Amino acid sequence: MSRAGETTENPKPARRFRWLKWLAVSVLLLLLIGEGVYLYPRLHESWQKLTEIHWGWVAACIALQMLSMSGFGRVQKQLLRAGGVEVRQHKSVAVVYGATAMSVTLPAGQVFSTAFTYRQTRRWGASPVVASWQLVFSGVVSAAGLALLGVLGTVLAGGRIGPVNLIVSVAAVVALVWAGNYASRHPGTLEGVFRRGSALVNRVRKRPADAGREKIREMLAQVESVDMGTRDGAWVTGWAVVHRVADVACLGAACYAIGGDPRWAGLLIAFAAGKAVGSIPFAPGGIVYVDATLIYGLTAAAGLPAPQAVAAAFVYRLVSFVLIAVIGWIVFAFLFRNRNAEDDEYEQEFTRRNV
Repeated sequence: MSRAGETTENPKPARRFRWLKWLAVSVLLLLLIGEGVYLYPRLHESWQKLTEIHWGWVAACIALQMLSMSGFGRVQKQLLRAGGVEVRQHKSVAVVYGATAMSVTLPAGQVFSTAFTYRQTRRWGASPVVASWQLVFSGVVSAAGLALLGVLGTVLAGGRIGPVNLIVSVAAVVALVWAGNYASRHPGTLEGVFRRGSALVNRVRKRPADAGREKIREMLAQVESVDMGTRDGAWVTGWAVVHRVADVACLGAACYAIGGDPRWAGLLIAFAAGKAVGSIPFAPGGIVYVDATLIYGLTAAAGLPAPQAVAAAFVYRLVSFVLIAVIGWIVFAFLFRNRNAEDDEYEQEFTRRNV
C-alpha cells in the first residue's frame, strides 16, 4: 500500500521499453555480423582496392551527394512557394539534412523524419493542407524519378522494357504535375467529390448529412492557395532530376574512386534497386540488405568484379549514408534542437492527420 499523497508508478512500461531497446541493439548487431559474414570472402581484395583509392573521385563523390541534397531542398522550396510559402534555400536544405539523418538512423525513422519536416514547414507559415501536400507531392515526385531511372537503365541495358514504357513513365510524371495544378485551380470539382464521399460516410455512420462540410470547405480553401503553374511544375521536375541524377553520379564516382569502370546502364539499375530496397524500414539506413543489393547490382548489371563492387558500395554508403547522417545530426543540433511553443501542437496536428 502507498501512503497518502504518494503516487505509485507501474514499472512494467519502463521494463518493456528497456527490452525493446535491447532487442533493437541485438537486431542491429546481428545485421552487422551478417554483413561481415557476407562480405568476408571479398574483404581482402576489396581492402586492396580501398588502399589504392583515387581521392579526387572521392571528393567528386562528396560534391555530387551535396548537389543531390541541394536538389531535393529546391524541390521542397519550389513546392512550398507554389503554396504561397517563401523559404530560403539554406533553410530548406537544412531541413532535408535533418530529416534524412532521422530517416536513416532512427528506428521507424521515416515517421520521425516526416513529422519533423511537417513541423518545420508549419513553422514557416504553411497551412496544414499545404504542409501535407508538400510532403506527399515531393515523395511522389522522388519515387517517380527513381522509377524513371530504373526503366531508363533497363532500356539502355537492352532489357525487355521498351521505349513505350519510358514514354508512359514520363507522361505519368507530367500528368501528376498537371493534376496537382488542376486541383488547386478547380477546387469546386474536388468539393463535389468530397461532398458526395462525406455524405456516404455520414450515412454509414448515421450522422447528419452535412457533418464535416465546413471542414471540407476550409481544407479546399487551403488547397486553392496552392498555385503550381507550368513554370513551377517545370522547376520541380528539373530539380527532382538533379536530385536523382547527382545521386547516381555519386555512385559512379565511387566506382571510379576504386578503379572500376562500370556500365552506366547497369549502374542505373543497381542504383534504382538499392534505393527501392532501402525504402523498406527494416533496419536503420538499410544496413546489410541495401549493401547486398548494391553489391549484387554493381556485379551483375554494372559489370564490376566482386571486390570492386564491395569497395565501391563501401565508398558510396560512407558518403551517402554515414557522412550525410553525421552532417544532418550536426545541423539538427545547431538549428533545430530548441523547441518552440507551437511544436507540441504541430506534432499533435500531424498525428491527427496521419493516424
